[in-house]
Amino acid sequence: MAKTSAVEKNKRRRKTVAQQAAKRAALKATIMNQSLPIEERFKATLKLADLPRDGSKTRIRNRCEVTGRPRAFYRKLKMSRIALRELGNLGKVPGVVKSSW
Repeated sequence: MAKTSAVEKNKRRRKTVAQQAAKRAALKATIMNQSLPIEERFKATLKLADLPRDGSKTRIRNRCEVTGRPRAFYRKLKMSRIALRELGNLGKVPGVVKSSW
């Protein structure tokens, strides 16, 4: 079995989250609906637990689009601080001006 990189795993997770989103939302709404009988809500809880773990949105990790680095991630630019500094020095990031680093 071939090893997959963390970047590839994260892409696969994003795809799984997109596929499972509607199903997970429906089950969560059933679980939170207090007017339904407890047995029905419990069955929905079990069905939610049977879904793949990677279908949960919290399993997605923000990663740099340039390097794949998971830490020091800038959400607006979708890159890590290291990639931002390198590309900013080269003038390849619009709106970023080197002031003093």
